[in-house]
Amino acid sequence: MCEPCEVTTASTEPGAVAFFFSRGPGTFRVPRDLPRATRAKLVSALCAKGYETGIILLRGGAEVTRYDSDHEPVFRQESYFAHLFAVKEPDCWAYIELPSGRSTLFIPRLGPEYAVWMGEIKPPEHFRDYYGVDTVRYVDELQGAVADAAGSSPIHVLAGTNSDSGLDLSKVLPVDDGLPKGARVDTSVLYNLAAECRVTKSAEEIEVMRYAAWVSSCAHASVMRDAKPGMVEYQLEALFLFHCAFHGGCRHQAYTCICACGPDGAVLHYGHAGAPNERVLEPTDMALLDMGCEYSFYASDITCSYPISGSFSADQRAVYEAVLDSQRQIFAAMRPGVMWADMHKLMWRVNLTHLTRAGLIVGELEEMLAANLGQIFTPHGLGHLIGVDTHDVGGYLQHTPPRSETKGLNKLRTSRVLEAGMVLTVEPGCYFIDALLDPALEAGSPLLKFLVPEVLARFRNFGGVRLEDVVLVTESGVDNLTQCPRTVAEVEAVRRGGEWPPPADAAPWLCRRWTTLNKKTGRMVEDRRVRIESAQGLEMDVDF
Repeated sequence: MCEPCEVTTASTEPGAVAFFFSRGPGTFRVPRDLPRATRAKLVSALCAKGYETGIILLRGGAEVTRYDSDHEPVFRQESYFAHLFAVKEPDCWAYIELPSGRSTLFIPRLGPEYAVWMGEIKPPEHFRDYYGVDTVRYVDELQGAVADAAGSSPIHVLAGTNSDSGLDLSKVLPVDDGLPKGARVDTSVLYNLAAECRVTKSAEEIEVMRYAAWVSSCAHASVMRDAKPGMVEYQLEALFLFHCAFHGGCRHQAYTCICACGPDGAVLHYGHAGAPNERVLEPTDMALLDMGCEYSFYASDITCSYPISGSFSADQRAVYEAVLDSQRQIFAAMRPGVMWADMHKLMWRVNLTHLTRAGLIVGELEEMLAANLGQIFTPHGLGHLIGVDTHDVGGYLQHTPPRSETKGLNKLRTSRVLEAGMVLTVEPGCYFIDALLDPALEAGSPLLKFLVPEVLARFRNFGGVRLEDVVLVTESGVDNLTQCPRTVAEVEAVRRGGEWPPPADAAPWLCRRWTTLNKKTGRMVEDRRVRIESAQGLEMDVDF
């Protein structure tokens, strides 16, 4: 399995970088200049649009309690504030001056009682040095400072609707308390530009995401090895959480773990409070585990599927290789200039080709595609932008292609044209969902002629298969940040207790870039233990 991060002392070895955040020795060190660079990117974007005066006013996340109790859930910073300042403490504000980019952070003025219950009250100088801002003041000085900094120039604030949640940040975290009387407020431009600045990632952001994906990949491989019949789904979740926290220093998960086994795999967002990962694993189950940790606010999102018995049955293998072939062909087709919606259609094309071979459906492929049969077996979108949020912003903005009205394609979280520097999940899947199959099998359904009921009946409690990787779009193709077992041979070898990462990568078409953590420098480096082999792999006889 992936080697855990061993505890070492801080190093001054060549290659070590100045850092402002890590979870201690043996974890990734986030470079000190990363938040400063993200702020500079936003300032440049505003100035390029002609907005060269005023300030950007931002409100951080507020600490809350659970309903009417005094229980405080572990705080996680609001994502725009995290992206631009990386501040982990709650109840802060900040502004950025245009065009200089000078930044001022505002922290709560804490009373002496705080030190009794919560620990040391750090002075403003601590926050200035730790977060690399120019000035630190107290929140009770905010309005006066904003008035002085902005003068008669505009105060740019975030106001816009998140296309995934449908929520407007200006309503969730209103900034009225920070605005001086008579302020000239501009809500027209900041949201769109701030979201766009999160769409493509810098080299330093990518390295943080590479670390989060590496930790999650190691954790997935560990769970894959240890899963056994008779365990309960939540025990797989517990193993994953332990590995990410103990070995990777990742306290936060990017989203609620989906540990769906057997028929639960047909529930796309399984693991919620009403279905809390509680099925006992059966030897005949196919596991679908969708889990990803977060590190320094940057997310991973990875799904592995495998047989609980340890070996694929004929039916499990047929569905699994359909999804794996989709992943392979999508990776081969992805590059700058490609429409993301076309990659989703490619997934449908490959899946339907394999399901036809397996005897579950019949008919001409083009006719199936025209009838939209693909969305019966894969109703979710192919993937999404990922970064400071799992479903990162920028999917649908004022200047991007609109959401499709076609059933299935309307579930895509973006229809953008791919650009170098984008990081997306690629998550083809194939599921047997009663709520979709039943209407399709009814008399009069336009899809009935394609379906083979007696064969589909065999898959009614199958659940589903999903393979999800975190993928960077490069100038020439893709760089796969995920390092999980994927081929049938790899999965079965790990299920038998085989080592991971493997000594040789026999599936270079998965575009996995083998990296590991240098424990002395706290940086990701090439994993020289893995040799890349040339192999035929799956046949690629379905062209995009």
